Amino acid sequence: MARESVDRAAEMEIFAAIAQAGSFSAAGRTLGLTPSAVSRAVARIEARLGVRLVIRTTRALTLTAEGQAYLQGARRILTDLDDVERAIADQGAPRGRLRVSAALAHGRMCITPLIGPFVARYPHILVDLSLSDGIADIAGGQADVAIRFGPLADSGLMARKVGETGRSIVASPAYLARMGTPRTPEDLHGHNCLNFNFRRAEPVWPFVRAGREYALSVTGNVEANNGDTLVQLAREGVGIVRVGSFNVVEDVAAGRLVEVLEPFNPGDREAIHAVFVGGANTPARVRVFVDFLAERLGTG
Repeated sequence: MARESVDRAAEMEIFAAIAQAGSFSAAGRTLGLTPSAVSRAVARIEARLGVRLVIRTTRALTLTAEGQAYLQGARRILTDLDDVERAIADQGAPRGRLRVSAALAHGRMCITPLIGPFVARYPHILVDLSLSDGIADIAGGQADVAIRFGPLADSGLMARKVGETGRSIVASPAYLARMGTPRTPEDLHGHNCLNFNFRRAEPVWPFVRAGREYALSVTGNVEANNGDTLVQLAREGVGIVRVGSFNVVEDVAAGRLVEVLEPFNPGDREAIHAVFVGGANTPARVRVFVDFLAERLGTG
């Protein structure tokens, strides 16, 4: 059994190298193996599983659906093996590569400033930070920790609340001087309201009047997939935007943007979670990073 386990780990490493390199020969060069040895390893895996994992042509190598599933599992297992060996070698001190995925605006303004203090506290952790408003596939191995806003989809992942944010409606002084300042939510029907291009089929902004909450449909001639872009458009006087308050606090303080319709702000809050693969084998680097975010972003 021990011998079989060792062989399987080696085969997983070979398979992961094939997926990374894109060919048997390139994977062999990376691992110091001949192409025939790489091919035999894949053949053994396929024979044991009874499925095709790799499709080879003269031009390309692609993984089947089963091959993709095997690759994801192999990467997780190999990462776990590395974690165990490194933890023992360093008596449990957190170390290794930590892949973090965060949204553009929040990542730039709130997560990036924390990375320096974090690596100063944990110098053996290498932080691999990716900022994008795309959704990283954590279960598929694209990230170790992802920072996500709002309600979370049901999944087998763990989530810890690390903060929350409100929403603000803002415009530039130049835009308001040109188009007038809205005094009631209904005044927005005469304004260019810029929106996100996801989540809602019909853009609506929530308001409250006399204790009653309601939603108002708004329209505009520009949509974007991230708050940074909408805020930049607002600064340039293109229109009015409703974005996370964290995204405009500096611009409002500097006078580049002006908050409007605050008496009608419903005070809705959006939760911010750190999402990761949980369980007893969660790497120490993941646990300490999530703890660090909760500590610095204000949620214990």
